Amino acid sequence: MKREFNFDIIDEIKNRWSPRAFSNEEIKKEDLLAMLEAARYAPSCFNEQPWKFILSYELDDLNLIRSVLVDSNRLWADKAPAFISILAKKRFDFDGGDNFWAKFDTGTAWGYLSLEGEKRGLVTHAMGGFKKELAKERLNIPEEYELIAVVAIGKLGNREELATDALKEQEEPGSRKALEEIYMEGKFK
Repeated sequence: MKREFNFDIIDEIKNRWSPRAFSNEEIKKEDLLAMLEAARYAPSCFNEQPWKFILSYELDDLNLIRSVLVDSNRLWADKAPAFISILAKKRFDFDGGDNFWAKFDTGTAWGYLSLEGEKRGLVTHAMGGFKKELAKERLNIPEEYELIAVVAIGKLGNREELATDALKEQEEPGSRKALEEIYMEGKFK
C-alpha cells in the first residue's frame, strides 16, 4: 500500500512503519545508543523523564527477552538482532504522586527513538505481546516501573522469509485514517 500525505512532513515519519521481517544482520551498538539519545530528549510533564530502557543485543540478553514474548510475536521477532524494553515510572519523583502522564511521555520517547532508528536505516516494531509478569521477573523490573512495550530493532528483512502466509500478506505499511477523521476544531463533535 502506498501511503499518501496531505502535507510535506519529514522523511523519517513518511518512511517509518512496523515491519515483521527482520534481517539477522548485526547492527552497531552506537546506532542503538543514538536511538536512546533521541528518546532522552523527548518532552515530559514537569521534565520528569519517567522512562527507562533495557537494551538487549548480547546473545544471553536476546534469549532472555525473546523468552518473555508471546508465541505469535516470536514467530517473527526472534530474528531481530536487538530489542529495547520500554518502561514508565508510575509516580513522580518530586512529590511521590501518581504520574498520570508517564505513559504519554514514555510513548513520546518511543516515537523519538523509532524516528532516529529510521534515520539510521533501522526498522522498529513495538510489541505489547509479552508475558507481563514473567517479563517483570526475568528483567528484574522494580515495582515502581511498568513495562510498556518491547521493541524489536534491526535491518529490514525479506518478507518471503516470514513463517506464515498471513504474516507475509500483512508485511506492508499500514493505512491511516483521513486527517478529517482524527481532528476537530473548537470542541469534540
